[in-house]
Amino acid sequence: MGRYLAYRLLSAIPILVVVSLVSFLIIFLVPGDPASEIAGPGAGADEVARVRQSLGLDQHVGIQMLTWYGRLLQGDLGQSILLNRSVASAILERAPVTLSLALLALTISVALALVLGVVAAVKQNTWVDQSAMTVALFGLSLPDFWVGLVMIYLFAVLLGWFPTGGYVELSKGVGPWLRSLIMPAVALGLAQLGLLARITRATMLEVLRQDYIRTARAKGVPERRVIDTHALTNTLIPVVTVIGIIVGILLGGAVVVESVFALPGVGRLIIGAIMRRDYPVIQGGLLLTASIYVFVNILVDVLYAWLDPRVRYE
Repeated sequence: MGRYLAYRLLSAIPILVVVSLVSFLIIFLVPGDPASEIAGPGAGADEVARVRQSLGLDQHVGIQMLTWYGRLLQGDLGQSILLNRSVASAILERAPVTLSLALLALTISVALALVLGVVAAVKQNTWVDQSAMTVALFGLSLPDFWVGLVMIYLFAVLLGWFPTGGYVELSKGVGPWLRSLIMPAVALGLAQLGLLARITRATMLEVLRQDYIRTARAKGVPERRVIDTHALTNTLIPVVTVIGIIVGILLGGAVVVESVFALPGVGRLIIGAIMRRDYPVIQGGLLLTASIYVFVNILVDVLYAWLDPRVRYE
């Protein structure tokens, strides 16, 4: 396992190099002159030249790339043009909001999806099964931003149970923190709940038809123990694999949800940077998101081997 973990960490290096290269090339791939866009439509030639020089765009592409990677190896993501501060500090300041939102959405999705999927499989072809899969279908069909707007109207405007937006830090109490994130987390995780519930049901049905399940039942093992101990553990293997993909989807979906609920997270920071052509922030945000996604998938691979003792990585 240690050798496999080292191999996976080493294999992540080329991926991160490619992502960093794409992040660097964004400023050249976007149509138009970045310096002119940043300087504004009324800027003169001298002002555009100063902006180009401050960004280092007046240098050769190869020199710019070497400078980019040199700063990157030192942990320097550059300086935000609009915020007038380092990109790393701007992202780290907002990272707790996005990570809290994504983790809470993932927790809600996984917990409810496992319950719905297992119950639907155990009660196959009954009204319970149909009701659970109907909830999953709604989750897959409804866009997260629309769900967020409906929840704001129902639970914040009409009922007043939750705030319409904003973020309360965890240091101010678990209750206020949870109230500020519960609606965005549900809106973000609802679609993934539907996907996970359907996968859990399909996998559980397949596991329940295995010979060792019939043997356990024939030996008189209680049905609850058959489900909890024998079937659910093997059902988690493909579910864990899908969770690695879902993390990336949640990080991407957080961009929209943070805008709907006015959360000061990394997603909203990137949206503002895109609208105002703050390229260093866009580059840093893309690189950070991709890095998190890569390392989460490495963690998923390790969990996969831990859940299934038959897996041996050489």
